[in-house]
Amino acid sequence: MSAPLKGKVALVAGATRGAGRGMAVELGAAGATVYVTGRSTRTRRSEYDRPETIEDTADLVTEAGGQGIAVPTDHLDPAQVRALVARIDGEQGRLDVLVNDIWGGEKLFGWDVPVWEHDLDNGLHLLRLAVETHAITSHHALPLLLRNPGGLVVEITDGTADYNRDTYRNSFFYDLAKTSVLRMAFSLGHELGPRGATAVALTPGWMRSEIMLDGFGVAEENWRDALERVPHFAISETPRYVGRAVAALAADPDVARWNGQSLSSGGLAQVYGFTDLDGSRPDAWRYVVEVQDAGKPADTSGYR
Repeated sequence: MSAPLKGKVALVAGATRGAGRGMAVELGAAGATVYVTGRSTRTRRSEYDRPETIEDTADLVTEAGGQGIAVPTDHLDPAQVRALVARIDGEQGRLDVLVNDIWGGEKLFGWDVPVWEHDLDNGLHLLRLAVETHAITSHHALPLLLRNPGGLVVEITDGTADYNRDTYRNSFFYDLAKTSVLRMAFSLGHELGPRGATAVALTPGWMRSEIMLDGFGVAEENWRDALERVPHFAISETPRYVGRAVAALAADPDVARWNGQSLSSGGLAQVYGFTDLDGSRPDAWRYVVEVQDAGKPADTSGYR
C-alpha cells in the first residue's frame, strides 16, 4: 500500500529538526496525521536559537502526503502536555504512535568533562530535558494511545543498549540521559505489552542533522566534503533514514515482536528493506564497533 498509515494519528514530540523532523515527514509520507511539537516557532525561537520551526516540519509532513499539525509545546510543562493530548483527543479521538524525541541538550554537556568539573546546572537541565520530558509526555499521552489496540511508543536515544552498556558516552550527564531513555523503553514494554501496545527504543546512526552539518561546515548536498577532516563520517545517514524505521515499525502488524527492545535504524533496514534517501543502507552501529572503535581506517564497504 502506498499509504499504510492512512487513518493513523501520530505525535512526534520534539519534531522541530533532526531526527524528529525526519520521523514526522516519513510518518506523513506513509499517510499518517502527525502532530509535531517543539518550542521553536515562526514567532519565537527556543534557547537553541536555530532557524528550524515546527511549522516548517508540519508543512513538510503535509507535502509528503500526510497531514502535519504544529502545536507549540514545552514538554517540561505538564499543563502544556495535558492540553496537547486533550487537543489530539478532541480533534482525532485516537493516538496510534507516540515518538518521544525530546532532547535539547547539545549545548549543555562537555565532552570528557568529569562530573565534578561539569557545570552542574547545565547537567541537571540536560537530564530534565532528556528524561523528565519523556516521562511527562508518556504519563499524559499513553491513556489515549491505549484506547485502541496496537499502539506504538518509540523512545529515541543515541546508541544501542549493547553499545551503551559497554561504552562511556561523552560525559556523566550525557551517558546517564541516553541510558535512561533505553531503560524507559524497557519499562514501558512491560507496562504496555499486556495492554496491547508496544514500546521500543530506537537509535539513528551518525545522523546528518542540521546542527551536525553546520558543525562540519557542509550542507546535505556536499556532505562528503567533510570526509577529509572526519573520515568516519562516511557512514552517516540522513534524518529520514530513522524516519523510515519508525514508519516501518508503525505499519508492521507484528510490531509486538520488538516490544521492550533496543533497535537501530541500520538494523531495522536489514529487516524491513527500506533505504536512506540515496538508496544505501548504512549500518552505523556495527561500523562503529567493527571499524571506528577498532581503530581501523575509514572504509564503509559492507556497511552501507
